[in-house]
Amino acid sequence: MQREKRTILVVDSSDTFIFYALMMLRKLQYVVQTASTAEDALRMIAGAAPAVIIVDTVLPKTSGVELLKQIKQNSSISFIPVMIHTADRDPAVKEACERAGCACYFLKPVEPDALYRAIQAATEATPRKNIRISVALKARVVGRAGDRMEEVTSLSEGGLYVKTSAPEPVQAVVPLKLLIRTRELKVTVRVLYSSARAGGPHAVPGMGVSFETIDPEDRTFIREFIREQVTNALAAKPRQ
Repeated sequence: MQREKRTILVVDSSDTFIFYALMMLRKLQYVVQTASTAEDALRMIAGAAPAVIIVDTVLPKTSGVELLKQIKQNSSISFIPVMIHTADRDPAVKEACERAGCACYFLKPVEPDALYRAIQAATEATPRKNIRISVALKARVVGRAGDRMEEVTSLSEGGLYVKTSAPEPVQAVVPLKLLIRTRELKVTVRVLYSSARAGGPHAVPGMGVSFETIDPEDRTFIREFIREQVTNALAAKPRQ
């Protein structure tokens, strides 16, 4: 099934990093909330618990290490995974965070692949292995409804989501031509889930498919395209 978007709370006093996190996590299909202090973070958590909290150790007034301890000592919110993302290379700080119960400890700047895998592992019963991003691409599908052009709204190295009002049945294997820039990728896909109506886990009607057959060069091209899309998002300048 298409998964509900998870909410990530990023707690950092740096406007530059907040912008970086927003661009990266939104491109990775997460809903993002931000806070610049531990106090603001605790108020937000009390209102609605996020799926994951990413915290810098250096915060005004209350440190990120102390925020981590407060979360883990509060039985009503201690279940939330807390990931530390900091420029502090002091081994004692890392040891204190691990002792307090952080889910993982990253030094800035973290690679998108590593962060994505960590969030997936912390939030999903069956974590995705490959980065999945939002896209606006075209694909020609040949199936029961004939040969038609459809929109692709999500893409990963392992498959994609096709927006369509005429999805193929689950487990159907159909040929598909994916258009990325000027390149046409000819693949076959297997339908993993589908819905002709929006609602529930499906934001739009369509079908989630995995690649059944794909040329190794095309798979590499998709991997490089995804990395480039994430990199371009991170290279954007924050608004003044």
